[in-house]
Amino acid sequence: MLRRIPRIFYKGYERLLTQEVLNADVPRHVAIIMDGNRRYARKFGQMTSFGHRIGANVTEKVMEWSSELGIEYLTIYAFSTENFNRSDDEKDKLFDLIKLKFDEIVVDERTHERKMRVHAIGDIEKLPESLRDSIKNVELVTSVYDKFNLNVAIAYGGRQEIVQAVREIASKVELGELEPEDINEDTISNHLYPAGGSALPDVDLIIRTGGDERVSNFLPWQANGSECAAYFCAPFWPEFRKIDFLRSIRVYQARMKERRMHTTIRAAHFLKALGKAEIEEVRQHSKVKN
Repeated sequence: MLRRIPRIFYKGYERLLTQEVLNADVPRHVAIIMDGNRRYARKFGQMTSFGHRIGANVTEKVMEWSSELGIEYLTIYAFSTENFNRSDDEKDKLFDLIKLKFDEIVVDERTHERKMRVHAIGDIEKLPESLRDSIKNVELVTSVYDKFNLNVAIAYGGRQEIVQAVREIASKVELGELEPEDINEDTISNHLYPAGGSALPDVDLIIRTGGDERVSNFLPWQANGSECAAYFCAPFWPEFRKIDFLRSIRVYQARMKERRMHTTIRAAHFLKALGKAEIEEVRQHSKVKN
């Protein structure tokens, strides 16, 4: 319905949502499955590359919105390992588009104003050499920044990521560089993508456009372990707007409020269950320790 109302009302609603979102904590790490580019192109009788180009423009807007709201990490799903099954023509045009966007980031003054660091996460060696060169360049140029982090998942598969981490850890154990009993969750996190970089923080909010309600092998370790909030919406990625983004953040904030309320209620029930004698015992124990 909102897509048919006059622009002045839409802008007013957008400002209202923005104010509401900024009145609570925003997620630190947002991950997005940008689905629906090809279906958007078919909807208008266009070639697939048309949908990817319009979708890339939306990605730039989401980067801007994320930076404005103070989100520290944005991870976008640009190309999965399953996408290698697509036609050579589609893959070539998509790789050319991604390369172009990486090259533009390097010279875009907004990159430096935002102090944006860029990482590509995935099996980068499977990509064309020209794209790998662009990735190395953008990572090098932005390596001095850390205020806003953009992670582009390309040639990425979640299970593959965990497998390569296990292999690296096993190799270190075999070489005597790591003891098996010292392996913990942090060990695994530190061996995930980006290779040689610091571990990605847990995902707070995962968004998927295009109507499907699944996460498609995207960041399984970082998202499932944190029980992150999920927001699935119908618009194809090229149709994704700021109000959709703000609504997703409200879902995250509502989830956090529900968690805090649940924790408070449990604490109250626990104190009630203790009884006066047990509470007095706890108080006395605290005095002794102090």
